[in-house]
Amino acid sequence: MANREALRDLQTRLASRLQAARTEGASVSSWLAVESAGSFYLLPLGQSGEIFPWGSVQAVPYTHSWFLGVANLRGGLVGVVDLAGLMGVVAPRTDQALQEASLLAFNAALDVNAALLVDRLAGLRGTDAFVSSERPAEDSPAFFGTTYIDSSGARWQELNLQILSQHPAFLSISA
Repeated sequence: MANREALRDLQTRLASRLQAARTEGASVSSWLAVESAGSFYLLPLGQSGEIFPWGSVQAVPYTHSWFLGVANLRGGLVGVVDLAGLMGVVAPRTDQALQEASLLAFNAALDVNAALLVDRLAGLRGTDAFVSSERPAEDSPAFFGTTYIDSSGARWQELNLQILSQHPAFLSISA
């Protein structure tokens, strides 16, 4: 119950900060920052949807290990994808870790019934939160955007959720 209240508080704070950023004319590039298996990702706010606590996910047989199953989120059936697993990071998760994780639904405008499992929500970020950036390598997946480096040296990989949702690896869930 406390986790749900904390998540609700986080969502309220994020919504207020987003509204403040819009009214104050903050940086044009805005992302939801998330962590997954020790990696840092920036997800465009316009492509990100609602945030849910980890709940009952029903496994689907004969699928890749990164496809965790399906969940009922607000009455809609969505596929749940482990972001770290999709990126090739094998990260065994304990029940405790899953209880602290969140599901981030894709924006309804993308017309994708999917949600990403992330370990931690790290708030909102704009370009002003970073000290440098690097273009994606030529052999990077098409859904990788710019890599941003913050003042502590952490590397944040921008992910284009619209391109990710159409990528063959994302669409091919059968093992």
